[in-house]
Amino acid sequence: MTKIDWYILRKFISTFIYSLSILLVISIVIDITEKIDDFMNSNLSFYRIVVDYYFGFIPYIAALLFPLFIFISVIFFTSKMAYRTEIVAILCSGVSFRRFLRPYWVGAFLFGGLLWAGNRWTVPTANRVRNKFENVYVDRKKAQENLYDKTMRIDSFTYVTFGSYDPNYKSGGNFLLEDIRGQQMDLKMKADRISWDSVAGKWKLSSVTIRTINGLKEHWVNSPDTAIKIPLRPEEMKEEKNKEQSMTTPELNKYIHREELKGAEGLNVLYVERYRRTSSAAAVVILTLIGAIIASKKVRGGSGLHLAVGIVISASYIIFLQFSTVFSIKASLNPLLAVWIPNVMFGILALWLYFRAPK
Repeated sequence: MTKIDWYILRKFISTFIYSLSILLVISIVIDITEKIDDFMNSNLSFYRIVVDYYFGFIPYIAALLFPLFIFISVIFFTSKMAYRTEIVAILCSGVSFRRFLRPYWVGAFLFGGLLWAGNRWTVPTANRVRNKFENVYVDRKKAQENLYDKTMRIDSFTYVTFGSYDPNYKSGGNFLLEDIRGQQMDLKMKADRISWDSVAGKWKLSSVTIRTINGLKEHWVNSPDTAIKIPLRPEEMKEEKNKEQSMTTPELNKYIHREELKGAEGLNVLYVERYRRTSSAAAVVILTLIGAIIASKKVRGGSGLHLAVGIVISASYIIFLQFSTVFSIKASLNPLLAVWIPNVMFGILALWLYFRAPK
């Protein structure tokens, strides 16, 4: 790393921090205007709102737009250098274009590694703080609502249905448990009431009817009350918004493994979240390279033209990412392929721009 490399790297870091700071201020102002009524009704102090909510909101919004603002920052300061003919002077001094990109690679891997680590540990922890605050003070009505007609698959063969469930008291009514293997139902259990016994770690049932089926033979048992132990805890009954975003990567992997053992459906949401944490870090490197190549050429339009091209490319990246993830969640597109399609396409674009760039 020479002096000119450190010069470019300092511009890279300082421009990104400046751009990100402006973004965070604007995002916080917009968020306050949307939630001002909830903050007023919460009767919390300014300090508690900052600590209990915005300490979680800031890392979330920063990580969400991290790759795109890296891209905009690279285009902004590189186009300024090109406009002042600094890049022409560097290349005319005998430095190759490949060598000129070295500080961009260093900055890209530095920020990419920072985002990768943040997506795995810091951002999920922040999301947990943010979601907890929103569930209590913003979406309080929804969080306090009872659940009705909720059916869950708790293992490969067992389905449970709650006719009603109160998450505050951890109890419900019209409970139904069915053991289905293939096309055959082996067990059907009904109970008028169900409640969680935290001491024994079991569910207590009242007015129970158990129907056991063995081919053409059936056996009925009525019991005033009983207790069963099933792989279902009260925490899993809560309707949590974006629950997968609040788990660190080790926790998310364990949760996915457990859901796979249960034979649960709709796991693509979890897979997309797991793969996205790595693909977004790779996007930082790809978008940095694209931005450096585009903005290094001096054009008559100056920084304005470069920024316009950058905004178009940023919008295209977001559109491709949204389309691919929706196809994975709603259809049957492979989640790994879905989150990496934009990176592959823009990686090819980066190579094409590199080989066509004036050396």
